[in-house]
Amino acid sequence: MIVGVPGGARAAIFTDPVPVPLDDLFDNNGIGVAAGDANLDGSGHGFPAAGMPTGSVTVDGVPYRIAATSAAGQNDNVVALGQSVAVPAGQYVAGFLLAASAYGSAGGTVTVHYADGTTSSAEVSAPDWFSGDAGAVTAPYRYGPGGTDQHAVALYAVQVWMDPARTAQSITLPSTAAPAEGVSSLHVFAFSLQPAVAVAGAAVRLLRAAGTTRQMPLGGGRRAQVVDVTVLNVGTEWVSEQSPLTVTVSAEGVNTIVPATVRVLAPGGQARVEVGIDSPSLPAGTAVDAEVRVTGGAVRSTMGFSLTAGIPAFVATDASLGRHQAPDWFTRAKFGIFIHWGVYSVPAWAPVGKEYAEWYWQHMDDPNGATYAYHEQTYGRDFAYDDFIPKFTAAKFDPVAWARLFQQAGARYFVLTSKHHDGFCLFDSAYTDRTSVKLGPHRDLVRELFDAARSVAPELHRGLYYSLPEWYNPALPWMGHAPQNPYTGAPLPYIGYREVADYQRDLQVPQLEEIVTKYRPEVLWGDIGYPATDRSVLQLYFNQGLTTGDQVTVNNRMGLPDYDFTTPEYASTFSLQTSIFEANRGIDPFSFGYNAATPDSAYATTDDLIAHLVDIVSKNGNLLLDIGPRADGTIPDIMRQRLLEIGAWLTVNGEGIHDTTYWANGAADGNLRFTIRPDEAFYLHSLTPPSSTISTIMPVPIRDSDQITMLGYQGGPLHWTRNPTGGITIEVPAAAREAGSHAWTFKVSGRR
Repeated sequence: MIVGVPGGARAAIFTDPVPVPLDDLFDNNGIGVAAGDANLDGSGHGFPAAGMPTGSVTVDGVPYRIAATSAAGQNDNVVALGQSVAVPAGQYVAGFLLAASAYGSAGGTVTVHYADGTTSSAEVSAPDWFSGDAGAVTAPYRYGPGGTDQHAVALYAVQVWMDPARTAQSITLPSTAAPAEGVSSLHVFAFSLQPAVAVAGAAVRLLRAAGTTRQMPLGGGRRAQVVDVTVLNVGTEWVSEQSPLTVTVSAEGVNTIVPATVRVLAPGGQARVEVGIDSPSLPAGTAVDAEVRVTGGAVRSTMGFSLTAGIPAFVATDASLGRHQAPDWFTRAKFGIFIHWGVYSVPAWAPVGKEYAEWYWQHMDDPNGATYAYHEQTYGRDFAYDDFIPKFTAAKFDPVAWARLFQQAGARYFVLTSKHHDGFCLFDSAYTDRTSVKLGPHRDLVRELFDAARSVAPELHRGLYYSLPEWYNPALPWMGHAPQNPYTGAPLPYIGYREVADYQRDLQVPQLEEIVTKYRPEVLWGDIGYPATDRSVLQLYFNQGLTTGDQVTVNNRMGLPDYDFTTPEYASTFSLQTSIFEANRGIDPFSFGYNAATPDSAYATTDDLIAHLVDIVSKNGNLLLDIGPRADGTIPDIMRQRLLEIGAWLTVNGEGIHDTTYWANGAADGNLRFTIRPDEAFYLHSLTPPSSTISTIMPVPIRDSDQITMLGYQGGPLHWTRNPTGGITIEVPAAAREAGSHAWTFKVSGRR
């Protein structure tokens, strides 16, 4: 491949990434030829050889070599325990690992050793392999000690920064732990290096180009199809504002109407950009051979790829639905509000920090559980769950005030429970009378909140949660039986129930189609995944978006293999992922619905929640933070206070959160987290109060001419120096430390 250098002195020729053999270090069998063979995690589980590629495999333009498993017990990966990996002596801009963790994400510091005796370091981690569906290399199932577990498992691509100006000789892997049940360990299956250019200068390599189903608004109702392109600076100099790069796409019948621009890119840095195209003369969905081209100054780089030109109407197949992707507004939003509100908000009780209060009815059914005894003592053995329905009044529900609160919190979207597992709908349904319109409040609560948001907060994107099953629906009771008195076993009515022959066909699917067409949610947030909904629901939802221009998205809990994002729940640790995820949790220590038993002192602090938000965003996620209103529609003061405090912090620091993306070289460095606003700034977020200085181990992208400021501090640029290992040290005056709170955000940018 031919690239260029500034000034046009001469062309530089560089090679593709080079796989580095790890065979001599393999110490674990993670890929099995049969159940019981592999033991990746110390408890007898492993990847299936039949479901994994072996030998050469290319992921986002990087070639790797995965060991072929041909016999039981054959080792095929390295457990990261601080081993040294020799590399061919040379200059490299990045190392790429295919790795996975077991029993939670694991990682640590990778150290690169150079010929001159110096080192550089980077923090790396990989997600749990059981998060499989968001990985770079995915197997549809895994082996267990005695059989097959039908759950996707995966390897993940992890990037390590290397200094292209120094000659590398080896790297030292992190020290995690030997595989054991319940113990987190990091496994490396393949390792490749990207050589730097042969001569000094800026040069780029195209890692990836792919057409998408996303659309770029152009004004006047016109929209362009988005093509994703990833550009890697493989040179030894920065791409700078003086010689920016332009990225275009061409093919027969395809035009670039919105080129992408890369104005700033450090050596070893990735730029993930969007090119807007149209193809007016081609039928939507036409497969064409396309070329992506990068130009700027003397830099030239091209790559061919297969493009689906235009966005055809979706059909109810995995091949079609699986092409859908989360829209840009969602990946840029970073922060949303989850709202669990319903009949369960009346009893509003669960053992604090142990159970979900919104599961009150199901917990009533457990004679050994705390809720069973609490309900008997508080309401009596003859008080049925449905007797709470008239007490769910929403009498003080002010949808305009809710929408304005979400605005003040700095949220970009919200997701309201349209129906939880108790089957009670907060919307007007033609398929059941078990709704807030026919019972309880006698109001269409979904409609009121959506209308209020459109009126006073039109920038807020609107979403709906929908539980696929219902605990005790007589047509298909998730818990195995229709409603009954938990103390006597006597049958009880299912208030508002209309008899149906088939729960999924006659109730679930029609209701999902109903909320899609009547309320037009921009997020469709399914739950439980059982019974899986019909693919026709997503077909309707996606095609409606194409027609109306709504940029819609769906989560991974619809029971289908087709979704846009994953949804870790009440998780405390995360790893950097290249696929968008949305972490969800309550402000309550362990409940989404309001739990009146939870004292204010037990709620998550603002420090905790902001640290959680920053950590998630740095790893390519959104935080969907839940509130649980009371039955009358009031939001508890402690929840309101937390939202307002987050909003106040985002007012100052939000530019380092909203509309940012992850840094491919790493998300974390001790208590620091990193985000990027492409072409504008690099952000370092300190999750703990800084001392007089903060230092990075990782070599953050900064030029000698750049300046560092702290958001919220008016004292001007801060003094900084480079460390011998490539990191930086920032001097933080006392006034700057005092100006910040919760998390301190430092901004690296060019001088204005």
